[in-house]
Amino acid sequence: MVVGEEKMSVRKRLSKSSNHAEEEEEDQRDCAEESQEALSNGRVDLKQLISKKIKLTAEAEELKPFFMKEVGSHFDDFVTNLIEKSTSLDNGGCALTSFSIFEGDNNHRAKDLRAPPEHGKIFVTRRSVLDELFEVDHIRTIYHMFIALLILFILSTLAVDYIDEGRLVLEFNLMSYAFGKLTVVLWTWLTMFLCTLTVPYFLFQRWARGYHRTSHPVVHSFIHCFLFVVFQIGVLGLGPLYVVLAYTLPPASRCIVILEQIRFIMKTHSFVRENVPRVLNSAKEKSSTVPVPTVNQYLYFLFAPTLIYRDSYPRTPTVRWGYVTMQFAQVFGCLFYVYYVFERICTPLFRNIKQEPFSARVLILCIFNSILPGALILFLTFFAFLHCWLNAFAEMLRFGDRMFYKDWWNSTSYSNYYRTWNVVVHDWLYYYAYKDFLWFFTKRLRAVAMLAVFAVSATVHEYALAVSLSFFYPVLFVLFMFFGMAFNFIVNDSRKRPIWNVLMWTSLFAGNAVLLCFYSQEWYARQHCPLKNPTFLDYIRPRSWTCRYVF
Repeated sequence: MVVGEEKMSVRKRLSKSSNHAEEEEEDQRDCAEESQEALSNGRVDLKQLISKKIKLTAEAEELKPFFMKEVGSHFDDFVTNLIEKSTSLDNGGCALTSFSIFEGDNNHRAKDLRAPPEHGKIFVTRRSVLDELFEVDHIRTIYHMFIALLILFILSTLAVDYIDEGRLVLEFNLMSYAFGKLTVVLWTWLTMFLCTLTVPYFLFQRWARGYHRTSHPVVHSFIHCFLFVVFQIGVLGLGPLYVVLAYTLPPASRCIVILEQIRFIMKTHSFVRENVPRVLNSAKEKSSTVPVPTVNQYLYFLFAPTLIYRDSYPRTPTVRWGYVTMQFAQVFGCLFYVYYVFERICTPLFRNIKQEPFSARVLILCIFNSILPGALILFLTFFAFLHCWLNAFAEMLRFGDRMFYKDWWNSTSYSNYYRTWNVVVHDWLYYYAYKDFLWFFTKRLRAVAMLAVFAVSATVHEYALAVSLSFFYPVLFVLFMFFGMAFNFIVNDSRKRPIWNVLMWTSLFAGNAVLLCFYSQEWYARQHCPLKNPTFLDYIRPRSWTCRYVF
């Protein structure tokens, strides 16, 4: 019935388009007849032709928004619903998920039953949203505007240096400092990668092959689970953290190590979470084969731009090396863009702060002055990582599903923004945090499950930022955990009017300005008001509230 209704709606839209096309053809025939009549009389009525042209142009302009609205509002929904319906038909008419068995009237918990991986996230071959939008000249012009702004930043820097120094100063002291000690970063990453490649796979393989033969499966599973948790916390958790602190890595180098640490932890969890139910099901069915993925499948997953494990993914036929080169070039371009934003906007802003105590006046001025650089850094971070970096690796690996983000810029609610901003991380949180929480505590605690997901996400974000900046200043945690969660419930999916998109963008710009202002003030305060023998409390106590410094 639903598929039939959808087909009828498609026929109606096509019939509407055909009706408009017929009307347009009739107008063209009338215009041709009038033109022939005018010519046959031996004269051409110029005013009549101009008025007819204006009329046709107005009608075309009326049809254009109708066509664009129809395409934008129905095409994506139609394809998505079609995929979901085909999946439900494969499952016997029921869209089975890992938790659909708990949605009956009995509502009993059968924790030993988990759906196989193919009933979770569905991977299909599709392009990234920006790759499709950049084929439209109007959208690509916005991309050109950002390039022009980068050129102006570069010219501004060169001009100011030439006026002040009498020469062109092509130095990148800030960037060389931020990415210092890269050799330590490289061998730390290589160590993490080799450990992630060998230890989890060896533990899982040993557990899976021994689970069928052991007479004490619970004890056997507990031992291997304990060893896996020790590896996650001790090796992947504390190991990189020790290197970051012991070698006093600069901020950008620290960020690379910590983000890779988090990525490896999430990858190994997904690998174990997706494959353990298959081993348990094969043991129940007393199958002679043990479903253990190959090393090549696990290795591909470690590099694939996704956090959801599958034995195989949709692949593209070839690798476009020109496309890969372009994506990496844009990543480096965004990196220099961020450098010039800090060099020309942020550094002068915070260096020119007067010797004043921390007050509401200083804070408000700082926040409003940070809106522009905060917005630019938001756009550049999104474009460099979620689009260019992930698409480059996807192209090299022929990874077909390029939906790393959705059209988050059109969001009219924060709940939709959280789902569409970073689809890669959202999928992991949805399947392994939110849905597993509901599986364990039943589906009645959806609000508690959402709260737990927000707490996990806010804690991990604050951990990465605290380690990267070498101080704990939980501004991001407060904004994410309290304001972000409140907006998620208040500004929900029922808000559809354009004004809510305006409010979403306003709060997004304001939030990034608050983060940039607070963390920059704290960074400069700790640089210019150092303590000789800092205690643990000194690392978590805000220095910018009490420090008075002169540049």
